[in-house]
Amino acid sequence: MIYKILIFVVFSSVLFGQYNPYTYSLEEKEIAKISSITPASNSIQDIIVDNNLIILGTSRGISISENNGEDWINFYNTAPFGTDGTTAIGYNNGVIWAATGRTTQVEGGSYLPEGTGLKYSVDNGTTWTSIMQPLDDEGDSLITYGINTIRALPVTVAISNITYDIAFTKNTVWIASFAGGLRKSTDMGKTWQRVVLPPDTLNSISPNDTLDFSLQPVAGKFGPESWLNHRVFSVLGVDDSTIYVGTAGGINKSTDNGVSWVKYSHQNQTNPISGNFVVALGKDNSNGSVWAATWKAEDLNEFWAVSFTEDCGNNWKVTLPDEHAHNFGFKYLDNGGSHVFVPTDHGIFRSADKGISWQQPTEIKDNITNISIGTNIYYAMTAEKISVSDYYIWIGSNNGLARLTEGSNDYWTGEWKVYLASDDIENNETYAFPNPFSPSQEKIKIKYTVPDDTEVTIRIMNFDMQLVRVLIQNAGRGIGDHLEYWDGRDEIGEIVKNGVYFYRIDATVFKEPLFGKIMVLR
Repeated sequence: MIYKILIFVVFSSVLFGQYNPYTYSLEEKEIAKISSITPASNSIQDIIVDNNLIILGTSRGISISENNGEDWINFYNTAPFGTDGTTAIGYNNGVIWAATGRTTQVEGGSYLPEGTGLKYSVDNGTTWTSIMQPLDDEGDSLITYGINTIRALPVTVAISNITYDIAFTKNTVWIASFAGGLRKSTDMGKTWQRVVLPPDTLNSISPNDTLDFSLQPVAGKFGPESWLNHRVFSVLGVDDSTIYVGTAGGINKSTDNGVSWVKYSHQNQTNPISGNFVVALGKDNSNGSVWAATWKAEDLNEFWAVSFTEDCGNNWKVTLPDEHAHNFGFKYLDNGGSHVFVPTDHGIFRSADKGISWQQPTEIKDNITNISIGTNIYYAMTAEKISVSDYYIWIGSNNGLARLTEGSNDYWTGEWKVYLASDDIENNETYAFPNPFSPSQEKIKIKYTVPDDTEVTIRIMNFDMQLVRVLIQNAGRGIGDHLEYWDGRDEIGEIVKNGVYFYRIDATVFKEPLFGKIMVLR
């Protein structure tokens, strides 16, 4: 397999039982709103705008602004979010949805993602209703699908059952939950139903077909079947009954609210998508085109790129080859046209001609403070019209949030504002971000404060407190806040293994060393 997909799911081996929707008790909590001039995190995974309302999904919960970013309310380290990161957000008819997750150590010492549930708010975050991560009972191994009874692998734990996307059709909430598959709720999360998608061997399914396969993302005690198309990563609702779903096996489309499906893959069309691992989907409302981040999966002929369709999936055009796209955003113009934005691992791309040509900003630097966002890894983008002639372009990265104010006819020109989270820390405190971090994509930043000019030494140690790297030694540092960077490598230049590491800060002005924890997840 060319692109390795991390899978570690504990499934039930029970093969028989009656399928029922899964019912959960919902918990509502009132939250004390904590205001800040910046979001709580510098790792911004997703952005939603609705007039003056800005919603951020971050590595440290949810951040919300009701005045276009002048002030932020951060929901982190408080119920019901705790210290979990946000893995997906959604917004529909005034309701904010969020999915959360964390990294958990499992038997054998490996660290794997774990879904910690969903939350929604109908009052912009004053109160939240919390929902458990949808799980199956051990006996939930059969699903009635039209004239068929489909065997379905019960997902009984939250390890690798993590929600990566949320979408909506009429009266329905959809979640893409990797090991948990595609699920939907028509009662605001009180119950969830598993949705049957085609296996890798079929290009379409309908309730009147005679079918013989299991709903099963991996092989195991339950059976030998292992379907990439049942590993779900992205979902997009485009109207009351049409929905697109991205998996590790292609793009699936339903026009009857998730009953019948047709699958588009790199192998089954004349003009196909570039790769079958589909991590993001977006719709350009100006022309109805659907855009997909199509990464390389198993076939040697597949490749990373962006794929889009202007005829509802019958044909796909491919652009930005070799780019690892993460999301899509659109600026809608008064003349009925649009600009498409694509955040990737190599910067931000923008096209005004449907992907024929692309342009990146020269630099993202705050016009007042001169602070640069300082990264090439971007996860989210969106645009909103704020007046007759002006727009805000919002950009989320692994190193902060940025906002560009530009005119209707402008193209990467205007006034930049950069938001960098900077917790108020005392002289005896430190923290590191983003955390967890992936050395192949970024560097982790270690922040600390010194009360006076001093010499500083920082050491990285493994879980057994053995020395891994001397980051700086007897380095002169002046009074105030400081950032040091670690690239995840040891003393001989090799990237360290996944796991928990510690750092120690010694300074002549500290009575005792400062310690912090870092989680490496490649």
